Amino acid sequence: MESSNINSHLIPNKIDIAKRGEKYSSNYKSPSEQSEFDEVFEQKRFPHKTTEIKMSAHASKRLSDRNIIFDRGEYLNIKNALGQLRDKGGRDSLVVTDKAAYILDVDQDTIVTAIDKNSLKGNVFTNLDSAIIMD
Repeated sequence: MESSNINSHLIPNKIDIAKRGEKYSSNYKSPSEQSEFDEVFEQKRFPHKTTEIKMSAHASKRLSDRNIIFDRGEYLNIKNALGQLRDKGGRDSLVVTDKAAYILDVDQDTIVTAIDKNSLKGNVFTNLDSAIIMD
């Protein structure tokens, strides 16, 4: 036997499978299927990664009124905190960074309000189930 006949006999191609009425399975993923796979894979690989942080209108106003700079570093701190809090079962949480303190709705990935570091002293925070102090 020729090697080409052996290979075609052992490894059926798409046409042979179709002739027998079997379903052909391919490892090819369309771009949309691939991006969904990548997203799920990233979530499993990096469980502390959240999709997007939302900011309530109240929090936006507080940031502006209190001159709190919410830059990329602060965003990443909050994103990391959200992942950690979610893993531990936090739902309504206080996150303190080197710039400010934030009240987060963990389930909604939302910053509810922000307090600058100078205004923290003497404040009472209620209805929270968790807190995290970030470096």
